[in-house]
Amino acid sequence: MLLAATALLGGCASAYLDAGTKEVPAAQFKKPASPGPVQLLFEFQTKGVANAQVTGMLRERVIAQVKASGLFNEVGSAAVPGGAMLSITLNNVPMSDDAFAKGFLTGLTLGLAGSQVGDGYVCTATYRATGSDAQLVKQARHAIYTTIGATGGPSNAVKMPDHKEAAFQMTTQVVSNVLNDLSQDTSFK
Repeated sequence: MLLAATALLGGCASAYLDAGTKEVPAAQFKKPASPGPVQLLFEFQTKGVANAQVTGMLRERVIAQVKASGLFNEVGSAAVPGGAMLSITLNNVPMSDDAFAKGFLTGLTLGLAGSQVGDGYVCTATYRATGSDAQLVKQARHAIYTTIGATGGPSNAVKMPDHKEAAFQMTTQVVSNVLNDLSQDTSFK
């Protein structure tokens, strides 16, 4: 819904990335002594429902990030014989219920009454080690804000060139946090 409103208003919308979630460099991850192979499953969701278009847009970036993490010696989308499984889900969840009303007011006043809406993101990494039924689950949160009309950006956010770049940066940052949390867990093998 937010992207549709943004498209209708053309150049009037600005994207801001929440500054509270920072990227954790892979160098800070606690690397296993002998990393093993992993099957990686990635899905982007909108309010808990699979979103194939955005999954396709982000999948290769997430795969590359997991490969570059140094936590595994092989990363693939197919089951890896003797390998573990890592599932990463990125769910776009509403931060408020009044996005439509704010957009309507902005449109009604031709942008003079600006508005700001936020999209929340919950990243969940679920890891199952080889030969284990136990799962490690790690979560991190992030947000992208959109301003429309005559309003300033949020004080706790960084202005982005566009919404696509905001989505790419958000994904990199939030995935780095769950990978770091996973690597620091004493049960991670």
